[in-house]
Amino acid sequence: MAGRIEDYALIGDMQTAALVCRDGTVDWLCLPRFDSHAIFAGLLGTEEHGFWRLGPAYPGHAEPPTASRRRYRGDSLILESEWDTPRGTVRVTDFMPPRDGAPQLIRIVEGVSGRVPMRSALRMRFSYGRVVPWVHKVDNRTVAVAGPDSVWLDTPTETYGKDLTTYSDFTVSPGDRLAFTISWQPSHHQPPALPDPEGSLEATEDFWREWVEHCTYHGPYRESVVRSLITLKALTYAPTGGIVAAPTTSLPEEIGGVRNWDYRYTWLRDAAITLSSLLRTGYREEARAWREWLLRAVAGDPENLQIMYGIAGERELGEAELDWLPGYEGSAPVRVGNGAANQLQLDVYGEVTEALHLAHMTGLSRNDYASVLQLKLIRYLEDHWDQPDEGIWEVRGPRRHFVHSKVMAWVAVDRTIKLIESGDADGPLERWRELRDDIHRDVCEKGYDKERNTFTQSYGSKELDASLLLIPQMGFLPPDDKRVIGTIEAIQRELSTPDGFVLRYPTAGDEAGVDGLEGDEGAFLACSFWLADDLAMIGRVDEARRLFEKLLSLRNDLGLLAEEWDPRLQRQVGNFPQAFSHVPLIDTALRLTASGAYGG
Repeated sequence: MAGRIEDYALIGDMQTAALVCRDGTVDWLCLPRFDSHAIFAGLLGTEEHGFWRLGPAYPGHAEPPTASRRRYRGDSLILESEWDTPRGTVRVTDFMPPRDGAPQLIRIVEGVSGRVPMRSALRMRFSYGRVVPWVHKVDNRTVAVAGPDSVWLDTPTETYGKDLTTYSDFTVSPGDRLAFTISWQPSHHQPPALPDPEGSLEATEDFWREWVEHCTYHGPYRESVVRSLITLKALTYAPTGGIVAAPTTSLPEEIGGVRNWDYRYTWLRDAAITLSSLLRTGYREEARAWREWLLRAVAGDPENLQIMYGIAGERELGEAELDWLPGYEGSAPVRVGNGAANQLQLDVYGEVTEALHLAHMTGLSRNDYASVLQLKLIRYLEDHWDQPDEGIWEVRGPRRHFVHSKVMAWVAVDRTIKLIESGDADGPLERWRELRDDIHRDVCEKGYDKERNTFTQSYGSKELDASLLLIPQMGFLPPDDKRVIGTIEAIQRELSTPDGFVLRYPTAGDEAGVDGLEGDEGAFLACSFWLADDLAMIGRVDEARRLFEKLLSLRNDLGLLAEEWDPRLQRQVGNFPQAFSHVPLIDTALRLTASGAYGG
């Protein structure tokens, strides 16, 4: 049975990622890319769907023991788990070296004290747990083959097969170091090179140490900011610069519910705000790579801008359900692909333009086509900003005139005007200034409830939406505007949970609500960070700090956050770890640091 979402650690090589549970089980790994088929899909099913457990043997016990403690080695993505057993202490180091050849997952077992019996149990199941591979030995290496894929196991320990699982039983004493490595290779290629676990460990540690040295943030929240930055880097697909929203699919927004989506793609919105955080903390190379990815993905067709693409810029992300997987804790269906790719979400024009604007303002080397793209996006918005859309939350109900979408259309026009005013682009300046004023006026007249002194989710609606918290952050209105303050206070009253976290919008429970879906969801962590940001902006900095530090306490022991927090079950829910949670964590830390609003 899979662990709780917060029981997992992330390891990765900037092309794919694995989730490792507290008991030493890898329950999720897609090879060779984030969006490839999983070879370990136990996270969304049972052990029959693939796993790799490495830890102390547990004869006579029903469940494997959980690690006594675990940590990342310094500022890296190298996981160290330690077990204290009646016979001694053992350490397992898990990591995926930045790729130079075949993708690898390496696990090094080290004896610390005593003599500890250990077991490795490796059950590979290709195609998300559906296909049992042919497992055999080649030159003392174990290889599993199915169709186009092969996975090679290298270890100095003896292995044997039983119940379609590859086992190794051994004992470690102080000073012993034994490595297990799996490497993926196309099945029609020659075998991958023999691994060098110790050399790879040293190179991986060097990589992360050198990367973290570029961080320009040295404030009081450095530990949480750096861990979030490492997580965002791990979600970046190095060959193209694309950034996945999360490395998982179908981890539920409500345990047992149907709100289960595939997040292993590059949302323009998520990637743009990730780029913003990376630029603010000194990571210009990642920003440049993402900008190049964007220009390739959009190509010469900005009129057909998608809200998301594959990590190499693929456009076809057809959605399907895997009916052989029961889902995480019975949360079905399990989906791969994402049908929301073809939605109209006007806000992405604003997020993309804001990211390009920030890249320009921070001195990123000029790219002439980036400016051309920005101008083309605004020409499209001129004719379409006043249309209803599906909005930031990808509703699967009827289109609406979402206020946040209109605000972000205003942002797109405003930032493009600034680009023209700087002399770095040419465009119809006066016409677009009028357009900016028209959008602003439209939002303030149709998206604002005068009686309640709050902006609303959509034109004519009485419902609220946490995306309205971005109004002052985007500069649409100043923080001291009474309409901004009224909106913040209304969201606190109507969308906050008892512990002060924020829901995205009201859900309808057993009936289909504004999003066209049944069921509920947890507090959305990004929105809760946005509230902390807004509170700081309107001068309630102590309240902002308390909320921020309360949000930090929701991270798991390794500093990782999923998409949402279930206030009823008191646990993380949604895909994990989630870029859209770690980005606003960084942004709020920067704002609070600048305001001096921090404890200690």
